[in-house]
Amino acid sequence: MIKEWVTKKLLERQLKNVPEAQREMILKLVEKNPDLFTKISKEIEAETKRGTGQMKAMIDVMKRHQSELRDVFAGTNPKDLMGK
Repeated sequence: MIKEWVTKKLLERQLKNVPEAQREMILKLVEKNPDLFTKISKEIEAETKRGTGQMKAMIDVMKRHQSELRDVFAGTNPKDLMGK
């Protein structure tokens, strides 16, 4: 419970310049599978510490977790994510 709250607050701070609708969508996706997004975040951080550019690290890690991400998005109604 506390872990999810802390994760949400950290994400909100990171996404402060993202439009509200997109921020809500991202937060709802992360809430569906917080462990996956924590793992992705740690892997991106490790890649960047090894000298990989942030964008390349993000793309590489997302590709490695493509099937898991597909599962998170599967069955998700975009209107539900947008809060409408």
